[in-house]
Amino acid sequence: MAFLEDGNYTAVKEFILLGLTDDPVLRVVLFTIILCIYLVTVSGNLSTILLIRVSSQLHHPMYFFLSHLASTDIGYSSSVTPNMLVNFLVEKNTITYLGCGLQLGSAAFFGIVECFVLAAMAYDRFVAICNPLLYSTKMSTQVCVQLLVVAYVSSFLTASSFTLSFFSFFFCGPNRINHFFCDFTPLVELSCSDDSAFIFLATVSDGIVILITVLIIIVSYTYILVTILKMRSTEGRHKAFSTCTSHLTAVTLYYGTITFIYMLPKSSYSTNQNKVVSVFYMVVIPMLNPLIYSLRNNEIKGALKRHLATKIFS
Repeated sequence: MAFLEDGNYTAVKEFILLGLTDDPVLRVVLFTIILCIYLVTVSGNLSTILLIRVSSQLHHPMYFFLSHLASTDIGYSSSVTPNMLVNFLVEKNTITYLGCGLQLGSAAFFGIVECFVLAAMAYDRFVAICNPLLYSTKMSTQVCVQLLVVAYVSSFLTASSFTLSFFSFFFCGPNRINHFFCDFTPLVELSCSDDSAFIFLATVSDGIVILITVLIIIVSYTYILVTILKMRSTEGRHKAFSTCTSHLTAVTLYYGTITFIYMLPKSSYSTNQNKVVSVFYMVVIPMLNPLIYSLRNNEIKGALKRHLATKIFS
């Protein structure tokens, strides 16, 4: 372990990630499983992006946001998964001080972008179902781009609060992080300095993002539900609700795990449970999203069939 002398203290220049397990057999099994998940994540989300780009039938706001959700999922998973795979292959997985800060910032950035994109998709469904005559105006290309600019800028600023907090910390003692990536909570526990103001800033900014995006989703779907219940046609209700099921499934999975890991009292779950839940929402969910949309969305399935038929018979 490398240190830099600083008075009576030593500043940590690298960290050791303890990973998910020490069992050598389980390491091999987990390496194989997570590698397969990561390959499916990258290929599935890239396929979604390419399909939306090449299929004119999918050039709508909902799929515009879906393509950004897919690219976010690739970035989110890639911020932690490659390093976690390395952890399974080496006896001691180290990450530099700078690398740890960058990993924390990138994971926070993509995680927050995911929240904003899911909220934008909920708003899109609200306009499409509750104000269909104004849909082309309220969800124009300019509006969609503006929503994404707000999402990315807000995510960058919020992620920066985590990064700034990290670089304000002084690490003078243990450098072993009991996690598979540089998560904020274990880093706070390792810090020797009292940086309560930075911790408060990061926690509040993250909480505000989650609160705002959850409120947008809840309000949007409340209006959607009321509108659907007012429809006289059973076929119309089914068609309207079917356009929301994929998004609702993605929202439930993502926000359900976030609620579990961040909202429950720390005493109610162990560090190992924390790791398992983190694997689910940072590694597994990015793989599930393209599968959810491809299996439950008739327009995507139709576009995929037409594209494959064109390739086969051309």
